[in-house]
Amino acid sequence: MTDSLAQRVQQLGLTLPTPSQPIANYVNHVVSQNQLFISGQIPLLDGKPTFIGRLGEAISEEEGANAAELAALGLLAQLSNALGDDLNKLVRLIRLGVFIASAGDFKSQGLVANGASNLLVNALGEKGRHVRTAVGVSSLPGGVAVEIDAIFELKP
Repeated sequence: MTDSLAQRVQQLGLTLPTPSQPIANYVNHVVSQNQLFISGQIPLLDGKPTFIGRLGEAISEEEGANAAELAALGLLAQLSNALGDDLNKLVRLIRLGVFIASAGDFKSQGLVANGASNLLVNALGEKGRHVRTAVGVSSLPGGVAVEIDAIFELKP
């Protein structure tokens, strides 16, 4: 990958947002040895939480996938910030955690999580292929439908 992450996202017809800032006592990312841990990202539009509600109630499966994609854009913004937009430092995305606010009978968390997974693979290519957990939860910060976090491997 010789181009910047911002350019790769732009080629997908999207814009890399300004990385969000922590709203509590934590940091956006931590590097430990050759791993980069990025804190949970929620879907933000113009810096404000969006896609408020639970899947299977106020939020449809398609809207949930859109929320996951928007959260993944925030994740990519954090990645770009952590790497100084130098994709040569990136080995791969190792693990993606996707938390989906779900009604008790909602069973399509994996399909919602695909919104994030698809964007990450499209933006990062083979370096974006990852293992994933998609978990239904009763609520998330700010009432959003989706939150994602990730672990990346970096070059030594």
